[in-house]
Amino acid sequence: MDAIYSGLADRRSIYALGKDIPASDDEVIDFIRRTTELVPDAFNMKSQRVVVALGEKQDALWDTVYDVFGGKVAREKIDGFKAAHGTVLYFYDDAVINAMQEKVPAYAQNFPIWALQSNGMLQFSVWTGLRAMGIGANLQHYNPVIDDAVKKMFGLPDTYVLLAQMPFGSIKALPDPKPAEDVDRRVTIAR
Repeated sequence: MDAIYSGLADRRSIYALGKDIPASDDEVIDFIRRTTELVPDAFNMKSQRVVVALGEKQDALWDTVYDVFGGKVAREKIDGFKAAHGTVLYFYDDAVINAMQEKVPAYAQNFPIWALQSNGMLQFSVWTGLRAMGIGANLQHYNPVIDDAVKKMFGLPDTYVLLAQMPFGSIKALPDPKPAEDVDRRVTIAR
């Protein structure tokens, strides 16, 4: 259990990121592929989709985000994400959800919810795993404003729905410690 608690505690939003990570791109890609395979999805629908932007695509992605917002997001903020080694883009495939809704109409309204839950588990698992590899990350939500530009940049189908962007890289500075919390305000025990 200590390893689980340690992994949960170490996973933080780290914004001071750099390009030199303590793992190879192949190791990171293999980890993301394996995690995507292992994270559950209701009815085993496999709705999650992931794009990993590295190198020139990483830089182009964040320049595109800046351009799409027409300067309404500070260049310094975008350059902080661009300074990272890469970015994991998280999607679900609406075609998969639609097919499941037709196949199992009694649960039609739940499939989009379950796809979001599964994607959240995937995001958290990748984030925690990257941190275990000595890599920092944070989670951004510039969607839906950037959706069309991202799909065009990576040649993605219209059925992909962008949910989050996770810049990752070497850790240049750790965040301040989290303040203590009275978790009983959020956890109820019923016996």
